[in-house]
Amino acid sequence: MPDVEMKATDKKEDKKDEKKEENEKEAPKQPPPTPTQEIKANIALIERAINDLEPRYTYRVLRSFTSLRKRISDKVLRDAIEENYPKDSAVKASLLSWVPPAPPAEQSMEVDTAPTTSETTPPPSKPSSDPVPEAEIYLRLLIIHHLHSSKETYSKSIELSHETVDKMQSMNRRSMDPIAAKVWFAVERSYELGGELADARPMFLAAQRTASLRHDDDTQASLINRLLRGYLHYNLYDQADKLVSKTTFPVSATNPQYARYHYFLGRIKAVQLNYTAAHTNLQQAIRRAPTAKTAPGFYQAVHKLFVIVELLMGDIPDRGLFRHPVLEKALGAYFDIVKAVRTGSLSEFQSTLNKHAAQFEADKTYTLIVRLRQNVIKTGIRRLSLSYSRISLRDICLKLHLDSEEDAEYIVGKAIRDGVIEGRIVHEKGWMECGGQKNAYGPEAIEVFGRRIGYCLDLHNQSVKAMRYPLNAHRKELAAAQDAREREKELAKEIQEGDMDDDEGLGDY
Repeated sequence: MPDVEMKATDKKEDKKDEKKEENEKEAPKQPPPTPTQEIKANIALIERAINDLEPRYTYRVLRSFTSLRKRISDKVLRDAIEENYPKDSAVKASLLSWVPPAPPAEQSMEVDTAPTTSETTPPPSKPSSDPVPEAEIYLRLLIIHHLHSSKETYSKSIELSHETVDKMQSMNRRSMDPIAAKVWFAVERSYELGGELADARPMFLAAQRTASLRHDDDTQASLINRLLRGYLHYNLYDQADKLVSKTTFPVSATNPQYARYHYFLGRIKAVQLNYTAAHTNLQQAIRRAPTAKTAPGFYQAVHKLFVIVELLMGDIPDRGLFRHPVLEKALGAYFDIVKAVRTGSLSEFQSTLNKHAAQFEADKTYTLIVRLRQNVIKTGIRRLSLSYSRISLRDICLKLHLDSEEDAEYIVGKAIRDGVIEGRIVHEKGWMECGGQKNAYGPEAIEVFGRRIGYCLDLHNQSVKAMRYPLNAHRKELAAAQDAREREKELAKEIQEGDMDDDEGLGDY
């Protein structure tokens, strides 16, 4: 009998599974939400964040902001404002004034299709009151980014940015801090596209001081990056270095802000000849940056500078880096530079530099690449020292394409003094005698291993800090532990008083 019952239950479960699969097949896939619906859902999340005092809902809205603003149009913005604000709202009128009005053809189409849509689906209910002020700033942010799509509206985006900043500062709401950090990025972008980036610097400095006094970490991190970008845009490296030394970047900043900050630090340190610190900062920027498909422009910019810094340190970048699908085309000119440095051919390096000079100047890496000339010569001398035990200065001059034997003698002498090669110059006979190779075990190897160990420990500590933990989880564990202790005390007390029999709690057994 038990076997028969088991078979019957198995058949029932199989029928249930088949029904579930049929229902899943029959259920049609829901289409993705339109941009208007997504904006309406985001505004609902922002209101929920304000009412529940949970900023994580606001951060969820901002995480989808980049993909949403790429699908924005005039009609989407008009529909979103119409659906989220009542008819006689002053905020609605001010927002619609920044969006171009609908063309007459579109208005007539809406009037004609209104009865048919009302028969199939009920029209959306109009709200009776304005949403929270954070929703207005969010819509203004969308409009500013939409105005960046055309050169004719750059001046209009600057005016809207000024008005948005004034309104945001007059409200002075702490729940608006995450959106304010995005607004400052849009303000900087408006000034940059309009060619007036230097005019925005006093406003950024004043806002940064206010954010540091209010302990507004999101806005402070965004404004520090805005100021550094403005300084580096005009090659003001000394002022950028002073800003870094006088400010403290917030520890609680997001990973994208940290990635930008480390990238700017890497550029400053590279210009200051501190290549080790620049290499470390660029590695942090690559690790904290979004994926290559999400932010390909930033990914390419960081790796361009990273390749040059590695060459200036005397290392050769990995060949697989230049085969990356996002980097293969962008790093084509840099790959030619790497080949010239690796072979130690000064003529090939100079021809490559002249060929891609326009691209290097656009990337702002030309001055750093010019410094590689000495590295190319040192690489060539190192290869010659490994190949020959004795070689004349004239042959060195011919192989490295130098101007004269005096230049060759000076460069070889400097390479010997810097420890690049081991040897000596016989001035009377006009040749260079090369010594043996240096020992790879010594204080230098200890320093290298120490740097690697330090980097691994820093990586571990930052990974632990970046882990997410549920809020107030430790309180639940403490409460559960305290309840368990109280039950144990009660049980021990009952046993001592003799209220509990030996067989109690054993049930039917």
